[in-house]
Amino acid sequence: MSVLLQSFQRKVSMASRIIVRIELTPAAKDALNDLTDKAGMTQVALLSRLVEWFAHQSDMIQASVLGQYPAEIEADIAKLIMKKLSSGK
Repeated sequence: MSVLLQSFQRKVSMASRIIVRIELTPAAKDALNDLTDKAGMTQVALLSRLVEWFAHQSDMIQASVLGQYPAEIEADIAKLIMKKLSSGK
């Protein structure tokens, strides 16, 4: 493979990635280590997939995961989410 082609491929692969730093609590870091060990994945790969999955969820699921519903209605929200998921809508 030519040096020019190798250089181009390196630039393309670097351009397709964005680096983001995150701050984790010690408990969250331990949980991340456990997850990556179980999945046999790197932290970068696991977190990238997690963010992509989360971004594709409905607003209702995202709000629930982020704890944006009052505690008083969490059970009702969970039932509504399950009903929507089971109906395929």
